[in-house]
Amino acid sequence: MFREAHLADSGSNVQIVHSTRRRGIEGRTGIQVNSIATPSFPLARSGVGRIGDHMKVTEAAWPPPLVALNSNENAFGPSPYAVEAAQSAATRLERYVENQHHILAPVIASHHGLDAERIAVGCGSDDLLVRLTRCYLEPGRELLRAANSYPKVPNYAHACDAIPVDAPSSGYAAEVDSMLRLVSKRTRIVYIASPDNPSSVLMPASEIRRLHRGLPSQVLLIVDGAYLEYTDRCQEAGLFELVAANQNVVLTRTFSKIHGLAAARVGWMYGPRRIVGDLTRLQMKFPMAVPSLHAAIAALDDKRHTAFVRSETLRLRQLWTNRLSRLGIGVQPSQSNFLLMDFRETGRDATSVLEELQGRGIYVRQFLLPALRTCLRLTLGRERQLERFGSALADILENPGGRQPSL
Repeated sequence: MFREAHLADSGSNVQIVHSTRRRGIEGRTGIQVNSIATPSFPLARSGVGRIGDHMKVTEAAWPPPLVALNSNENAFGPSPYAVEAAQSAATRLERYVENQHHILAPVIASHHGLDAERIAVGCGSDDLLVRLTRCYLEPGRELLRAANSYPKVPNYAHACDAIPVDAPSSGYAAEVDSMLRLVSKRTRIVYIASPDNPSSVLMPASEIRRLHRGLPSQVLLIVDGAYLEYTDRCQEAGLFELVAANQNVVLTRTFSKIHGLAAARVGWMYGPRRIVGDLTRLQMKFPMAVPSLHAAIAALDDKRHTAFVRSETLRLRQLWTNRLSRLGIGVQPSQSNFLLMDFRETGRDATSVLEELQGRGIYVRQFLLPALRTCLRLTLGRERQLERFGSALADILENPGGRQPSL
């Protein structure tokens, strides 16, 4: 008998495999039997090795960004009442807040006219998306989404050893028929974002309902509504009705965008009571920081600030759609607080434009999706930030690789 060892790659994990060969009486090699030895270090589940970057991140931010227009933050900031509430709560940081769900959910329910028992809260809407996939995905099951949709979503599936499936589309928008053709017996979750990120495309409520009608009852439809408050025509009421009337639809929301609480990490979900119960079982004991909880409550109460942020964002959205178009840049019609810019017709490489902007201290976002290789995403900032960006961009397009002004 003799033994040989080799390494077998499984994603990012390494399995130590021993092959044992037995010789018979006549010296002939018999059957080879493989056995996996216990490794000398912890191994992550195989899906973790398939988690990848979903956007291009600058590792060394130097010079530091003078104008940060890359993360879809609310450039106008939170309500001053939210800031005041957070500051006041910060004097009690030594205390846990018990039953956060029972504090925030009724306030959200009152604000939107909903049933508080159908609301789950969490540490940003990403937390809720992670918990939904943990609840309803198993190894080998599938999460279906549009190919050019929110690019972080496949990583949620990989973390569960599930399979992300991308439905193709002719453009940036999710196509219902394309998605329904890929629903299989393995499908457990269908994800859509409306408006989507990074395209900012809004799926009409009628199409969302058609997508839902085509799904088996055991498939969960997740509608990510992070940017709903920025749409020209609010679809909120129709989506709430869809959730209320069915047992397999949820709508996720966030305080990070219109309410300007990105750093506070507060999100919520409207869904069937059973699903809310499942998510509550998986939540951390105290999911939100105390200042975040108080800031969220105060933000909901300041309707004037929310209306101001919305009106200013919509005004700047139209203004900069027109200005970028005059530079020869293709601009995807937007329903959110950002613009997707396509440099295909300018003859300029999007990556080189990104790098030249960064050299001037101006940061926008590039994604790794193949369909977006000619695109950059611009967050709608304050007017003076956008003016500085626009001036730099016009100079870059007119003088490629020209000398950058000193900072």
